[in-house]
Amino acid sequence: QVQLVESGGGLVQAGGSLRLSCVASGRAASTYTMAWFRQAPGKERAFVAAVSRWGDSTYYADSVKGRSTISRDNAKNTVYLRMNSLKPEDTAVYYCAARSFDAIATTTGDYRYWGQGTQVTVSS
Repeated sequence: QVQLVESGGGLVQAGGSLRLSCVASGRAASTYTMAWFRQAPGKERAFVAAVSRWGDSTYYADSVKGRSTISRDNAKNTVYLRMNSLKPEDTAVYYCAARSFDAIATTTGDYRYWGQGTQVTVSS
């Protein structure tokens, strides 16, 4: 069992930056493939970014590629998502997710563990 707790969300102006954090606890938490998803009002939860268990491989959704960085610190059991040049369309609840398989995946069904989410609101 893995527990995930996100933090770092908030209100930011368009063009600004934000860093989200996700602390994982539980059995072998540092060995899980980790990802960020987001869900805007009235929309389905969508993939944002993922990082392999050792941090040597990352993958991004086209919507955030080039202005976001996912990273992890296994010593702290923490995954980060740095987002720059934020846009109003980035407004959503951001969720951290984990899967035990050592392979990056981009669909919600591939992830077994989820955090409660953190709200990001980008004002224009």
